[in-house]
Amino acid sequence: MSFVSEFKEFALKGNVVDLAVGVIIGGAFGKIVDSMVADVIMPVIGAIVGKVDFSNLFIVLGSVPEGTVRTLDALKKAGVPVLAYGNFITIALNFLILAFVIFIMIKQINRLKREPAPAPAEAPATPEDVVLLREIRDALKK
Repeated sequence: MSFVSEFKEFALKGNVVDLAVGVIIGGAFGKIVDSMVADVIMPVIGAIVGKVDFSNLFIVLGSVPEGTVRTLDALKKAGVPVLAYGNFITIALNFLILAFVIFIMIKQINRLKREPAPAPAEAPATPEDVVLLREIRDALKK
């Protein structure tokens, strides 16, 4: 078998195609979750806590050059080490939401995959010779 035909056989197996579809859909779903966290959830949490944008929460770990604006982007461009914990909070929340949604999806898929319990099997029919012998026995008892 040639290398090309082996690769073709591998690439066209159902599992590889399913994995490719999963990766593509997962990437798109990740963008949806990113948007939901950044555009819906974090502003609400920020309004409750008093900070509007978590991604700009940081702690400066080095000296800031004079004239540098104290924003995360400006400090990073200036090469100042910063601990960007707000960005971590956003990404961690993003992960938790994604994990929860995947958990719910898998739970529902597993529930749908379960086959209903088979109905109890009926007792096999009594063989005809046994039925005849019972009838003879009952007739003799009379």
